[in-house]
Amino acid sequence: MRFLFLGDVVGKPGYSAVLSNVEELKDEHRLDAVIINAENAADGAGLMPRQYRRLLEAGVDAMTMGDHIYRRAEIIPVLQKSDRIVKPANYPADAAGKPWIIVPTPAGRLGVISLMGRVFMRPVDCPFAAVERGLEAMTDRTDAILVDVHAEATSDKQVIARYLDGRVTAVLGTHTHVPTADAHVMPGGTAMQCDVGMCGPYQSVIGRDIQRVTKTTTIFEPCHFHVATKDVRLCGAIVESDADGKAISIERFEKAIADE
Repeated sequence: MRFLFLGDVVGKPGYSAVLSNVEELKDEHRLDAVIINAENAADGAGLMPRQYRRLLEAGVDAMTMGDHIYRRAEIIPVLQKSDRIVKPANYPADAAGKPWIIVPTPAGRLGVISLMGRVFMRPVDCPFAAVERGLEAMTDRTDAILVDVHAEATSDKQVIARYLDGRVTAVLGTHTHVPTADAHVMPGGTAMQCDVGMCGPYQSVIGRDIQRVTKTTTIFEPCHFHVATKDVRLCGAIVESDADGKAISIERFEKAIADE
């Protein structure tokens, strides 16, 4: 199986770039699936139902979320019913959303799990116990498994990746919006990268207008952080796996989108 995981989709620039490029990327890179972290699609925080539907129509196969999952209450019915989007598996059991999903692809069944980190993040349940429940539920039902670790600290992401080495196809990080240079296949056959980056405007401060962020940071005067618009890129990682679900390769993915 060969799949592309795209990092946090930020606002209209990132969302529009994904919509316009998914099918072309599938053809160009011979992809069996495209998975995205969609938690920042709606003006930088949350996801709207119409965006969810359009992303699926454009060719996105599955979506993960993160700490902004419930910023748009309208998405809750989608989370309750859909088998193409997951909540963080270590959120409370009664929280809206599925803790794991299995997505059909031309190359087989792809399991998708999302985990929230615990370092510098809001209190959440144990990610290790949560992923164990997901893996047990998916036993003998998948041909590859992707785990999105939505976390601040690289140490948080690394320890989860090492813990899962040899048991899942890929452990890929999101949330910090900055791609890391550590993409590799670990000894047990699991691909990992601490953060795959964001899909959005890179002439920014993690996707937001530079001047507004700088003003609030330097003089403490609050203002709304508008999503920036320049230097839009799609960033992620392409992972290829063998028949046993072990990663053969991982490569950083980056595509610049011409400014409108």
